[in-house]
Amino acid sequence: MSTTDVYYDPYDVAIHTDPYPVFRRLREEAPLYYNERHDFFAVSRYDDVERGLIDRETYISGRGAILELIKANITIPPGVLLFEDPPVHTVHRGLLSRVFTPRKVAALEPKIREFCVRSLDLLIGAKGFDLVADLGAQMPMRVIGMLLGIPEQDQEAVRDSVDATLRTEAGKPMQRSDFSGDMFGEYIDWRAEHPSDDLMTELLQAEFEDETGKVRRLAREEVLTYVNVIAGAGNETTNRLIGWAGKVLADHPDQRRQLVQDRSLIPNAIEEILRYEAPAPCLGRYVARDVQVHDRTIAEGSVMLFLIGSANRDDRRYPHGDRFDIHRQIDQHVTFGHGIHFCMGAALARLEGRVALEELLKRFPEWEVDRERAKLASTSTVRGWETLPVFIP
Repeated sequence: MSTTDVYYDPYDVAIHTDPYPVFRRLREEAPLYYNERHDFFAVSRYDDVERGLIDRETYISGRGAILELIKANITIPPGVLLFEDPPVHTVHRGLLSRVFTPRKVAALEPKIREFCVRSLDLLIGAKGFDLVADLGAQMPMRVIGMLLGIPEQDQEAVRDSVDATLRTEAGKPMQRSDFSGDMFGEYIDWRAEHPSDDLMTELLQAEFEDETGKVRRLAREEVLTYVNVIAGAGNETTNRLIGWAGKVLADHPDQRRQLVQDRSLIPNAIEEILRYEAPAPCLGRYVARDVQVHDRTIAEGSVMLFLIGSANRDDRRYPHGDRFDIHRQIDQHVTFGHGIHFCMGAALARLEGRVALEELLKRFPEWEVDRERAKLASTSTVRGWETLPVFIP
């Protein structure tokens, strides 16, 4: 541990607003950082983050992946994939992998485009709109609602309820951690009696061999947890990706014009946006055994934060990492995690981001952000725009 006055705190509003200067200092001055106030360690360089995320024996997920949940030492219900370790994680991930196959995800593109068109066509001719409220909070909600089998008239209420569980008061940790709330109970009970071509039905009917070797179906409580997790992950992070696309491309209008002129650049632009502004800037792990990091022993029972947002901008991995460049060659980044917990919805998020940007640029090649009214969401788990009003010239 080097002697430095750099301070990192995931609950600090000023740092949350623009964490990158602090991240840079951490990488250079304190690659292994310890926060005494909240009692956690953090690594910020790409190699350290990548190495840690694949070391599932040392850094376990079963106590949670969020600092306050790990500290709370609560029992995580089965089915919260992010917060599980093998062999249970292997079984549960295998079940969901049937839903997110490349073929099934690719088949969603026409519906995703339809949802984008429906949202954006209403805005043609407007002097401005809110990119988050009018697109970011709409299209991902429709896609996840369609996948799960939630009636369209109920989707907004479901989205708002799920989002509320991820919100925190500014500068404060997450208070709620209910991943198995009964919000979806009625839908699940209805689907049990009225099967359809949706994810809920698939989960209810799937037979699998569990970690004890028993062949069975998921219990209602397990299906409930799965659906809660999918609804939260599917809505929140893609919403943030769309918001960041609007903000970053407004800040780099020359690169936005290149995308308007050549749509083939859009997939790589999405990768660069994901690298440049990771919606989930840090992941936590419980330290299950003593480990050496930068010549210091981290004791079993500690908490380690892997600073995804910092790793993605590490100059050692990406030259001029703080520079946004849609032409950057990106072999991989850690926005979707790494190793056994790599995000199962990554292909879907990429597809939604690409289609949203294609349809947005087709109708609105230019926009400016109303910086006075734009507002970052106050949450210690996900970083992105709660509101992003834009002017259309």
